[in-house]
Amino acid sequence: MSSTNTQEQFRLGFLTAVEDAERGMVGGLLVTNKFGRPLEFQCTTPVKPNRTQQILYGHTLRPYLLSEVVGKTLIDKISVQPHLVLVESEELLSLREFISIPVACLESAETAAASADPLMKLGKQHLRFANSAEPDRDSIRKASGQVPDTADLLEPFDRIREALAETLKVAVARSA
Repeated sequence: MSSTNTQEQFRLGFLTAVEDAERGMVGGLLVTNKFGRPLEFQCTTPVKPNRTQQILYGHTLRPYLLSEVVGKTLIDKISVQPHLVLVESEELLSLREFISIPVACLESAETAAASADPLMKLGKQHLRFANSAEPDRDSIRKASGQVPDTADLLEPFDRIREALAETLKVAVARSA
């Protein structure tokens, strides 16, 4: 396989979740090529824990829902596997424990400048990997040149949130 062919195949996954007060948490995963063009999108049905679950899980409920329920479900469901899953929240870094794909959190320029942890630049943003993810850092560092320096890796999250909002509107309209 030629290196050009490999470069054309580099895929990024953008994973986020939104919360709706009435329906619960809904997650979305957008897989794009290195230029941000969509290859596949999946979303979950709303997940709303009951009161007993809230009590029993306590402060671990949100990380559990984000990583194990929403994140892992979406990764398992997607047919176009990304080489890297990008998240906006450090709470989702624990997803790496449940999937075989590297996971990195986007950091703001201010946070990146103040960080003592090693961050990697990808496009216009900086990435934070889970503490034990040195092999992930190395593998993504090798492929990072495939993503244009001008790539805004925050923008796909806006698209996901908009698509999830639209999905929730359609679901509400159907149930009415």
